Amino acid sequence: MGTVGSTRRVLVVGYPAAELLDIACVMASLQMANHLRGRAIYGLRLASPGGAPIRTATGLVVHAEMALERARGPLDTLVVSGGIGYVDAMRDERLVAHVRRLGREARRVASVCTGAGVLAAAGLLDGRRAATHWHHAAYLQARFPRVVFDSDPIFIAEDDVCTSAGVTAALDLTLAFIEADEGPALARDVSRHLVTYLQRPGDQAQMSMFTAPPAAGHSLVHDTVSHISSHLDADLSVAALARLAGVSERHLARLFRRETGVAPGSFVRRARVEAAAHLLTRTDLTVEAVAGRCGFGTVEALRQAFLGAYGVSPSHYRVARSELR
Repeated sequence: MGTVGSTRRVLVVGYPAAELLDIACVMASLQMANHLRGRAIYGLRLASPGGAPIRTATGLVVHAEMALERARGPLDTLVVSGGIGYVDAMRDERLVAHVRRLGREARRVASVCTGAGVLAAAGLLDGRRAATHWHHAAYLQARFPRVVFDSDPIFIAEDDVCTSAGVTAALDLTLAFIEADEGPALARDVSRHLVTYLQRPGDQAQMSMFTAPPAAGHSLVHDTVSHISSHLDADLSVAALARLAGVSERHLARLFRRETGVAPGSFVRRARVEAAAHLLTRTDLTVEAVAGRCGFGTVEALRQAFLGAYGVSPSHYRVARSELR
């Protein structure tokens, strides 16, 4: 369904104030796949309401190739972009109606970032779990209670419906499409040509200790976080951290929750598992060595932490990530 010969028909939907990177990551990745295969395995079209030029959220203008109203199925993949214009887009009854129509004629329906709001308005996410940008998840959840919006994962793929987190997560989602459609070798080659370090798994968190805002509002918390990050194999119990900071455990916990949003113990566990994930993919250290270096003590403790954070064992995580490098 949705192919012409061996070409998969892909329609990307934009609208006023859509995010440029939401559009570009999808189209650039699929065009690179075409280039590397030496033929058009993906037939790409960018559509907008009325076929009008899309003034993106950055202010740059992208010219649509066709009017959304004139688009017809069957399609292989329908992708709805996100961006700050999504609220107006999901209130545009004509736009939503055409997305609903095309979604029913597509093998696979997807959204990037807040484009999930448009899919939800079209009724295409009812009863499903959906990923979206962490900053907009609460608003969308209140607006569409029949959908379970998850602000944590990079992307969620459930059968023929796929949703992703914000902006550059579109790259991870599209690489996953290429891998599912054409195999991991092509996805890996596209990733290399786009100079991406790693194709992130869908269940990887949007926010991490390496991308979240630094806990610099209070010097005591800042210093404690720095100690944690550089002494992962040390005693990082709340009692030990409180002694180091010269405050009570209760006061340290109160400051941590205020500055980082989590308790000290939760911050330590997250720092350790993310550091372990980094070592597993960037070094040849044994799993035992990684466990010791990151303060888990035993391989079993590391395994339990990985199952909780990523849903897979450390060994499985390493193999899966190495196949994508």
